Amino acid sequence: MSLRRWVRDRSQSHAIETIRSPLWTLSLALLIAASCANLAAQDAQYGVALPLTISGGFLDTQRARYDDPSAPRDFVGFRLLATPEVKLGSHWFGYGALQVRSTPYFYQDAYDSRRTVDFDVLQCFAGYSRTWNHTSILAKAGKLASAFGSFPLRYDDMVNPLLDQPLPYNYLLYQPSQASGANYGLTPVTIYGLPAAEFDLTWSHLDTRFQFTTSNPYNPRDFFQSGQHPQWTAGAGYTIRQGFRVGVSAYRGPWLVGSVSSLLPAGVSVSNFPSSALGFDVQWARGRWSAGGEWDRFVFDFPGLSNAPTLTFGYVEAKVIIHPRWYAAARLNHQTDNHAIFGGVESPTTVFPNRQYYEAAVGFRPDHFQLLKVGYEWTYIQNGETNHDNVFGVQFVTTFNGLSHALK
Repeated sequence: MSLRRWVRDRSQSHAIETIRSPLWTLSLALLIAASCANLAAQDAQYGVALPLTISGGFLDTQRARYDDPSAPRDFVGFRLLATPEVKLGSHWFGYGALQVRSTPYFYQDAYDSRRTVDFDVLQCFAGYSRTWNHTSILAKAGKLASAFGSFPLRYDDMVNPLLDQPLPYNYLLYQPSQASGANYGLTPVTIYGLPAAEFDLTWSHLDTRFQFTTSNPYNPRDFFQSGQHPQWTAGAGYTIRQGFRVGVSAYRGPWLVGSVSSLLPAGVSVSNFPSSALGFDVQWARGRWSAGGEWDRFVFDFPGLSNAPTLTFGYVEAKVIIHPRWYAAARLNHQTDNHAIFGGVESPTTVFPNRQYYEAAVGFRPDHFQLLKVGYEWTYIQNGETNHDNVFGVQFVTTFNGLSHALK
């Protein structure tokens, strides 16, 4: 069984906490109603808050025609992101990130011609923090964003200056099938969170984090799903000066699900085939300019292969403030993969198609609470049809303070 075939089979059934039911209508109504309240609780020792981000989007692309040649090329979608917070004294707190969205909304959704409304739990955890002198600690447990890399916490459309996500956080494979229901690809690092416990330590210019998870950031499993195995993820960063930070992160652990156990050689288990990742990231800002990027390398041990499939990603993004209300941004992405070796014979194609994505966008802020983004993405996929993958996108984002209530 090849790696690409395994991922294709997995993508037929892989959906992360997605609900398609009338529940979304009730959630949407409650969250919009909550946004009408505006009570101050920032300085309270005990309180609740519910900030909201509501986005509308337009996509012009031919990606859906891979799934259905007669599919339209224009799509309109929406996304509502709620980030409820609970403050329980000076040290304890709770946090969540919940989204309701239509599909397609994200660029990767556009490969599927179907229209759905999904509910996703991106984060939901309890935390404890403490600060003294130049040191602070933070402990949290629940469903957490991965501690790998620098992008997983940038799921708010207000924070991302562009419309798409960098390649390390994008699907490796997306094969829609109308007969199979929900059909997500797999990503090197999920942005949808996974069951975890994490400890962070910050001292002066140094920040560190260690995360224990029950599944792999490449193949996340929900709380009650099978195929869970202990994993670790760690990262650190150093702020050289204000506006200039460098970081490193890594993870390691089994990534194959238990359903493949019967296909493994006698005496071995999925624990004998871990995946490992190493990444470096940098962020820089000065005056009107800001920039950042990552370089990541992922290695996946796989039964039957003489070598481990290795995937290398990199991206660089930059942003310039043209005017207090206007900015321009661009991101260059690349992905390169090695050739698998079966029984001493090298495969003619790479494990996954090599890809390059080039994205540019212009942003306009009518005020502090609204943002309009217009962008275009050029794509090159090895052995792919480039003209089918390009995307023109428009996104309008509005934020609300939402419910904010001091309990004590």
